Amino acid sequence: MFRKSLITLAVGLSFAGAAYAEVHEVKMLNKGEEGTMVFEPSFLKIASGDSVVFRASDKGHNAETAKGLIPDGAEGFKGKINQEIEATFEVDGVYGVICKPHFAMGMVMTIAVGDVEAAPSDFLEGRLPKKAKERFEAQLSNF
Repeated sequence: MFRKSLITLAVGLSFAGAAYAEVHEVKMLNKGEEGTMVFEPSFLKIASGDSVVFRASDKGHNAETAKGLIPDGAEGFKGKINQEIEATFEVDGVYGVICKPHFAMGMVMTIAVGDVEAAPSDFLEGRLPKKAKERFEAQLSNF
């Protein structure tokens, strides 16, 4: 009886973290509060283990992690055009998310996961379209 109770407790505790994970919603829009071709919201601060659902609110968009703009050890994701995608963020750090068709137009967002207080100093190094870089810089000021 005691052993069965311990096993039940262990199983329950293993699922306890998942019970507290939140699901956040991001809309992919042609026009939003910050202009045209935007994710709304464009900046999220979430806990490790939380998920984000990217809603295809307007046609012609996708959500995917930007090459080189995710923490070491994290897995990227790539959604299809016009389709919703849900991504779970297990590794703490800063993630850059883009809409591939509208990346040059600045359709980007930043997700800060865990206790991170700033983006790494080299987060925006490399080639980025001018509008995308400007929007990333604005989003990083939310820390």
